[in-house]
Amino acid sequence: MQRFTSTKLFKVCLISIFFGWLVFLNPVGIINPIRNIFLDVLAPFKKIAYTLAAATEGVGEFIGSVGQLKVENMKLLNENQRLIGEKAMLADMKNENDDLRNQLNLLPRNQFNLLAATIISQDPNGMGNWLEIDKGSEDKISEGMPVIVAKGILVGRISDVTRRNSKVILLTNPKSVVSIATVETGAKGIVRGEYGLGLIFDMILQTDTVASGNEIITSGIGSQMPRGLYVGTVQNVHPSDDHLFQQAVIVSPIQISKLQFVFVVVGNK
Repeated sequence: MQRFTSTKLFKVCLISIFFGWLVFLNPVGIINPIRNIFLDVLAPFKKIAYTLAAATEGVGEFIGSVGQLKVENMKLLNENQRLIGEKAMLADMKNENDDLRNQLNLLPRNQFNLLAATIISQDPNGMGNWLEIDKGSEDKISEGMPVIVAKGILVGRISDVTRRNSKVILLTNPKSVVSIATVETGAKGIVRGEYGLGLIFDMILQTDTVASGNEIITSGIGSQMPRGLYVGTVQNVHPSDDHLFQQAVIVSPIQISKLQFVFVVVGNK
């Protein structure tokens, strides 16, 4: 210890401590001129240090604000996406409601008791054999009931019925047979579905007159099918294969694949 106190390093440290005490503590005020000069020298450095500290704080606040903005932008983006989705759903609902309203205005409600139904599936093979609706036995639906769209156009009739759903056999189904007649001449026959040909007006007597452009309606003969439901228009007429009857191709005015709603005829008024 004695050896260290006698070294130059110890003496320099002791002198530095003494002068530091005199400059900063200034016990009797005699070192004020020297202290003031020393503080003036340090002033620019203090200013730079303060500016850097303020700038650093500003950068921290800026980075924090950027993070906050990012969070808020994500919230706004999610909200915007939600609103876009809701707008699309509302637009679709509006279109469905408009379509349903238009059909209701064109339906023969003064003639039939009708039950609106939504189509929930169709023939996946695209053959137009059947479709399924969201009404069933708990809605008083039963097999054989006619299914129509606007203006009383016949689509098919109910076949299989469950508690909440029903299958509709379309007119284009080969298993479908409905009695029909021409509006213009009263010529009678049946309409049946045929793969690749659509609707065939069959069993027309040779003595009956049927021409292209004739309109076809249900004749009301047999089953639950009422008279007067529109089926389509005759496109062309030709003899049957056995030449015992006449046949004609019928064109329906509806496209099954584009339907969203149908109406079940649950009874006559």
